[in-house]
Amino acid sequence: MKKSIFKTLSKLNKKILPSYSKDPNFNLAKASKLQMALIGYKTWVTKNALD
Repeated sequence: MKKSIFKTLSKLNKKILPSYSKDPNFNLAKASKLQMALIGYKTWVTKNALD
């Protein structure tokens, strides 16, 4: 049950939230706090969807 919720969240994130990995000018060292929070959130959801 938990895994299916995270898989659904992952699909929703892919459609709604921006993808910073596709931007060639994105610099992780210069990312804002909001960008870092989004990256952390997406990583957390992905990790739980794969477990």
